[in-house]
Amino acid sequence: MSGNSGSNQMWGGRFAAGPSSIMREINASIPFDKALWRQDIAASKAHVAMLEKQGIVSMVDAAAISGGLDQVAAEYEANGVPENWDLEDIHMTTESRLAELIGTAAGRLHTARSRNDQVATDFRLWVRDAMDEADAGLKALQVALVTRAGEHAASIMPGFTHLQTAQPVTLGHHLMAYYEMIRRDRSRLADARARLNECPLGAAALAGTGFPIDRFATAATLGFDRPTANSLDSVSDRDFALDFLMTAAQISLHLSRLAEEFIIWASQPFGFVVLPDSLSTGSSIMPQKKNPDAAELVRGHAGRIVGSLTSLMITMKGLPLAYSKDMQDDKPPVFEAASLLALSVAAMTGMVAEARFRTERMRGAAELGYATATDLADWLVRQADIPFRQAHHITGAAVKLAESRGIALDQLPLKDLREIDSRIDERVYAALSVEASVAARASHGGTAPAEVEKRVAEAKVALGLES
Repeated sequence: MSGNSGSNQMWGGRFAAGPSSIMREINASIPFDKALWRQDIAASKAHVAMLEKQGIVSMVDAAAISGGLDQVAAEYEANGVPENWDLEDIHMTTESRLAELIGTAAGRLHTARSRNDQVATDFRLWVRDAMDEADAGLKALQVALVTRAGEHAASIMPGFTHLQTAQPVTLGHHLMAYYEMIRRDRSRLADARARLNECPLGAAALAGTGFPIDRFATAATLGFDRPTANSLDSVSDRDFALDFLMTAAQISLHLSRLAEEFIIWASQPFGFVVLPDSLSTGSSIMPQKKNPDAAELVRGHAGRIVGSLTSLMITMKGLPLAYSKDMQDDKPPVFEAASLLALSVAAMTGMVAEARFRTERMRGAAELGYATATDLADWLVRQADIPFRQAHHITGAAVKLAESRGIALDQLPLKDLREIDSRIDERVYAALSVEASVAARASHGGTAPAEVEKRVAEAKVALGLES
């Protein structure tokens, strides 16, 4: 490659020879940072409008630059962004095309800015959009959860600890647990977005600029709350990307837990749910199978999203101020995580909305698992004034007897219960059904159908579904 070719022309006459083919390839980021083209155009238009207002660029040149940027954007929209590795990145690609369209006036666009503050601004804009898209997806998932929870506020299922039947709960209560997880996730996104929403544009390479720019104007034009306060930090900060990845990782953990539940529930031994055909696959050799592939991929994607977070954390951990080329590797993990997160949220939203819950099977599992054992112990404490530890022992004997006969606790004859402890009387049966058990859990946030309905109603108001 000759010393006057390609990239060397763009970044000056400092070097006698052009980059080697290895340097050309390792240095080019256009294959991935072309995803920033909309943000790059928007930030450039805001920048040149400010330059014109401040009298730094003439009205004629500013109009030519703005119009040219619109034309470049139209070309990108229609044909995609060309990948000329000699131009390195989306910023030089756009500026080069602008120069072809409007001539030397294009060179005035880069006045009072650097690629360092340019990419920091573009990347913030992209991550902010990704946060907004993630929040909208999570809201749709919440709507699906709340809708199905309302349908199943009284549908009884076993509640588990250690994946062992513990106490009866309702399916609505179970689904609303995920609503709460997603509510916290959305609050994390909102917190991260608020911290992100400061504009680096105008920090230039690292020290600011001597031109009389108005950073507050460009910040306002681009929807930021304010400009960043320190030029060194402005160009070297990627906390906003880490915040997004940390939140994405937390969301993915919640989605993975929900996916795992659907995988378990859809298995034949459980049979609690029939998954939608649109989110399942068949076996190549076993025609009876319906595989929960979408849920399994959501579970798998969580690992990749957590890996993206780890990748960027390691990239940033030892970088001195200000910008270092290592930071070019900040975008691929963020882009990948955002894409995987959007897919995962959409998949689980469809899963929740379209699954058919086999509520009779769920209820039967709650009965067979002796999930009302705690209710028997509580009854002995309340009605017979027996200390809980002793009541626990009596209940254990009753469970053992019912288990030996293969029947539920409320199917044990009173005579047999009284042989275990004479203080038991016929009133106990009112506490031993799974319906009585869930109805009794009426403390705030409990599984009683009336409480679930309250939480569903509150959630619908919070989501704007009801006033």
